[in-house]
Amino acid sequence: MAETIRTATAADIDTIKQIAVDTGMFGPDDVGFFDGMIGGFLDGTMDDNFWLVVEHEGAVVAAAYYAPEPFSDGMWNLYFISVSPQHQSHGTGGRLLDHVEQQLRASGSESARVLIVETSSTDRFARTREFYRRHGYDEEARIRQFYGPDDHKVVFWKSLVAHARS
Repeated sequence: MAETIRTATAADIDTIKQIAVDTGMFGPDDVGFFDGMIGGFLDGTMDDNFWLVVEHEGAVVAAAYYAPEPFSDGMWNLYFISVSPQHQSHGTGGRLLDHVEQQLRASGSESARVLIVETSSTDRFARTREFYRRHGYDEEARIRQFYGPDDHKVVFWKSLVAHARS
């Protein structure tokens, strides 16, 4: 059975949080804030935020969350993208990322010009940084010691407008 990308539902919340824990992005005590973010999306109070999931054979195996960057013009942030460890390295994350980009491009360049994503500089996130580079993202900035000593925030940038590169 092929993968299906769809909008997240309330029934997906626990699985999304478990994927975040299973991949080591967050600890079990750290994923509680997802409830408010997903809840706001589901109840419409955060109607410009989007949660997507990837289903494989009826089970959610990946998720993504993206929203416009406040106080910017056409800038979006991919705040979360994660694939369950059992489904990594099979293209699922790339297909989900491509889907996010396509959704934003479909909204038009007046609404979505750039997508950014932030990650850690630690060795544990080396594969993550390489993933973004492979998908055409440029390292735009490093904010030193953002997450802690020797753990910098790395910001990646990609134009969603075909003719713009800088």
